Amino acid sequence: MVVRSGRRAGRPTMVLHYLPVRPVARAAGPQDPPAGPRAGFVVGKAVGNSVCRHRVTRQLRHLVRAELHRLPDTADLVVRARPEAAGADVAVLRRDLDAGLDRVLSERARQR
Repeated sequence: MVVRSGRRAGRPTMVLHYLPVRPVARAAGPQDPPAGPRAGFVVGKAVGNSVCRHRVTRQLRHLVRAELHRLPDTADLVVRARPEAAGADVAVLRRDLDAGLDRVLSERARQR
């Protein structure tokens, strides 16, 4: 849902997909929606072997956790790693994440 209908910002090491308001799931029983913004990660085989993919996922999870305060409580964010993320250090990943978040959260992107 986020990838298909959300805003997108491409960076050299990742693509960010952002949906400011998550759709309401119609569950059978009473259920509280999760509090706070959610983040998901897509790190495919093109990034590298399983050791490399897990390392990239851990690095991205750590970086995104520090930036969740920028998102509204109803937001969903999907971070899709590109193959270039395997060789990038944490500083490059942080720079790309910050620039991507700035882009999807900018006022101009909201007007599209």
